[in-house]
Amino acid sequence: MEDFIGLLWAGMVSGCLYAMGAIGIVLIYKSSMVVNFAHGNLAGLSAFLVFGFTAGVFAEMNWGVAVLLTLVIMVAVMAVCYFLIAPLVFKSDLTSTIATLGIGLIAQGMTQLLFGANVVAMDLPLPNWRGQIGPLRISTYDLAVLGVTVIAIGLLYLLIERTRIGIAFRAVSANPFASRVCGLNLRRVHLFSWVVSGLLGLVASLLIVPTTFLSSTSVSSFMLQAFAAAVVGGFSSLPGAVLGGIFVGILMNFLSFYIAAEFSNTYLLLTMLLVLNIFPKGVLAVRGGARV
Repeated sequence: MEDFIGLLWAGMVSGCLYAMGAIGIVLIYKSSMVVNFAHGNLAGLSAFLVFGFTAGVFAEMNWGVAVLLTLVIMVAVMAVCYFLIAPLVFKSDLTSTIATLGIGLIAQGMTQLLFGANVVAMDLPLPNWRGQIGPLRISTYDLAVLGVTVIAIGLLYLLIERTRIGIAFRAVSANPFASRVCGLNLRRVHLFSWVVSGLLGLVASLLIVPTTFLSSTSVSSFMLQAFAAAVVGGFSSLPGAVLGGIFVGILMNFLSFYIAAEFSNTYLLLTMLLVLNIFPKGVLAVRGGARV
């Protein structure tokens, strides 16, 4: 029973990371019907930029300044990425989705060019505290992941529900043709979703790195779970991305512990195939009647 509760807690923490990655994927899909396969590589590039600004590769800044500078850079990077595929978005969803694979390869190549292919370690500036509440073993890292996830989702909710660009995003997601007829600027909404997706990817990648190592492929590999979370929850559902992330995190923890950890990618594939066969639009998308 103690193992079960511990695995459940660890799965929820991991699931929060998958959820933030999945939200970034769903945001872009909801606004433009494009599946952004470059999400993991762009998030990995952002994590390396923070590493470069804090470890002396580019400079030796404190973490706060480095993260803020990286946020500014990623806004520019995501804008450039969108403008590269913008002409394709209005022509073909499939073509623009395939184009994101090229953007991902470019981002991975830039990462290797700037930082090399070596594996590096990067720790968050968090106090080294661990505590235990009954069978639960809680660390500062766990609390940081949960706290940042709640804050990020809360800010995103306010942004989408209480701002003009958020209202435009909801309108375009519901009916892009009617939104365009009513005078909404679809490119502006698309750019909004790309930029917010990139910023969420940066936050997720910084929280991911302490659980593994940082390389040109580590974050993108981790984002496979985020993609699975988007499939489970439904590409048209932001709440589904959150619940899908937590579900995938808990499921992967249980399967890795009770069966075998080396088959984690197989578990992900089987989970996606099962969900797509039973709920082709995702669990929450089906219940809510949303389109995909």
